[in-house]
Amino acid sequence: MTIVKDSIVSDMSLAPNGHLKIDWVQEHMPVLNRIREQFEQNKPFAGLKVAISLHLEAKTAYLAKVVQAGGADVTITGSNPLSTQDDVCAALVEDGIRVFAKYNPSPEEYKSHLIYTLETKPDLIIDDGGDLVTILHSEREDLAGQVRGGAEETTTGILRLKALEKSGNLKFPMIAVNDAFCKYLFDNRYGTGQSVWDGINRTTNLVVAGKTVVVVGYGWCGKGVAMRAKGLGAKVIVTEIDAIKAVEAYMDGFEVMSMSEAAKHGDYFVTVTGNKDVIRGEHMEQMKDGAILSNAGHFDVEINKVELEALADSKRTVRQDIEEYQLKDGRKIYLLAEGRLVNLAAGDGHPAEIMDMTFALQAVSLAHVNENYEQLGAKVVDVPYELDENVARLKLEALGIGIDTLSAEQKSYLDSWTE
Repeated sequence: MTIVKDSIVSDMSLAPNGHLKIDWVQEHMPVLNRIREQFEQNKPFAGLKVAISLHLEAKTAYLAKVVQAGGADVTITGSNPLSTQDDVCAALVEDGIRVFAKYNPSPEEYKSHLIYTLETKPDLIIDDGGDLVTILHSEREDLAGQVRGGAEETTTGILRLKALEKSGNLKFPMIAVNDAFCKYLFDNRYGTGQSVWDGINRTTNLVVAGKTVVVVGYGWCGKGVAMRAKGLGAKVIVTEIDAIKAVEAYMDGFEVMSMSEAAKHGDYFVTVTGNKDVIRGEHMEQMKDGAILSNAGHFDVEINKVELEALADSKRTVRQDIEEYQLKDGRKIYLLAEGRLVNLAAGDGHPAEIMDMTFALQAVSLAHVNENYEQLGAKVVDVPYELDENVARLKLEALGIGIDTLSAEQKSYLDSWTE
């Protein structure tokens, strides 16, 4: 561990490789490049401090640099112990961004990095999963008074924020970036769909075609995981608690059943619910020998690891990011990436072109909060449609795609109830 320039990182000698990674994603993030140009001119965050907690890899690093280009004093930390990339952290320190993060910290170190980030007394925050907001509303309320507001990245974080709002305890406005069209339609569906299988395939080096994949949860992330599993040649089973989503999965061509039944059939299991204990010991007892468990939800609580440990006679690491649990009857169950986000803990996360749109939304949403925080009030706020649509238009421009516009007569027709 290295303490340098008010930062805590693993190894500053790794910075050159981190710069290469950041340069690569910058070349493939044209929307964020356009927003950076605007920020460099307008300086929306001049004189302000911004704290960021996100999966700390190259795409996130470039978002931090874009916010910095808008005039902010930026501090960043990771939002998951196994997704932080040490070379990227070192590169950010060289670029003048304060960093408190390293790969695979202890739980105590991980918590301390979050607190160090908040002790910079930020005016604005970008959160992923709600850890920064939770600390500001519990043990470090003394640091919350200066916060104007922020933006939240994930489904899990939005659930936590809405619980805070419902209880009447939310102290500042938070924009629900996760719920924006340009986030969940693309990031959650195409980003998660591809990156989950990138992580599983590179980790296991096993074939997917002909196998049975159980996707637990059919939200936008689950839709993407199921779609890509089908494309790889798998038979796909979906489990759900929502009757409407279950019908949707059935209409999309997938088998739908309870987890108790699906547990008997799966070769691969992918959890994407945002909830805890969706795969439990009772399900593991039904699984076939060689079943592979993975999680693509934010926290490592979707697969009950305590109950898996209790069922096992022995445990060993058989390959990087693969733990083998041998059960008392001789069956083996494999857990990927300690049950953490398989696409980030065992991979590089979503493709750069996908995160280009999501992080563009983060950047413009943060500017919107800063401009309007007094009017927004202490609540969870939707991304304004015009910001969402503008990101989509910038994406189309980058792709060289033109679309139609309504004529004055067509607008009049749509606005009228008499024609």
